[in-house]
Amino acid sequence: MISGLLGKKIGMTQIFDKEGNVVPVTAIEIGPCYVLGVKESPKKVVIGFDEIKESRCSKPRLGLFKKANTPTLRTVKEFKSTDNAPYQVGQKLLVDFFRAGEYVNVVGTSIGKGFQGGMKRWNWHGGDAGHGSMHHRRIGSNGANTYPGRVLRGKNMPGHMGDDRVTVQSLRVMAVDAENNMILVKGAVPGCKNGLLSVERSLKRAYRSFDEKKEVVVHKRNPMKQAKAGVKGKGKK
Repeated sequence: MISGLLGKKIGMTQIFDKEGNVVPVTAIEIGPCYVLGVKESPKKVVIGFDEIKESRCSKPRLGLFKKANTPTLRTVKEFKSTDNAPYQVGQKLLVDFFRAGEYVNVVGTSIGKGFQGGMKRWNWHGGDAGHGSMHHRRIGSNGANTYPGRVLRGKNMPGHMGDDRVTVQSLRVMAVDAENNMILVKGAVPGCKNGLLSVERSLKRAYRSFDEKKEVVVHKRNPMKQAKAGVKGKGKK
């Protein structure tokens, strides 16, 4: 079984659970993905996603698709696998790979925000707000003293913000729409609309049915503290 599939972010909306609570969800289009190759050591499966015109594909990549007898695809990615037996080159993988109630990790590229100052990029509180301050949003002094006499590496300063690889872990799959190749994931995922996403099964949290209710944990109380509280309360009116 491979760890996940490729998808595309559609957008955010909200649904109601069985108890009538509003749940914010992100719609992700999963597949159809195609198996382009199977590797044994280590075990990996090469997956392709998002059909495009042949004119927009390079010749080496086009030869890969023709050999696998699949449509021309935009994205190719390898996923780890525990067992390669169920997969064959040219096989189509659909959204039924996931089921409602399980947890997934979503990997994407965050929205780029261009060159930003320190207050927006690193949440600096800024300088004095008085009219004569002249130091409202500036970075101020950033050099060290005589020793080492330079700006230390890693110092928070203005610069490029966003457009980074971001992983959001343990998001719950609220619903699976097999007709539209779509899943609804609770919470937000990185990236803009139509952005490429890698959706993989979580290793930290196991599948849990929506019918399963959490057990109410009753914490034991210290009898000595209760006794002291009763003694203190006797003198009060």
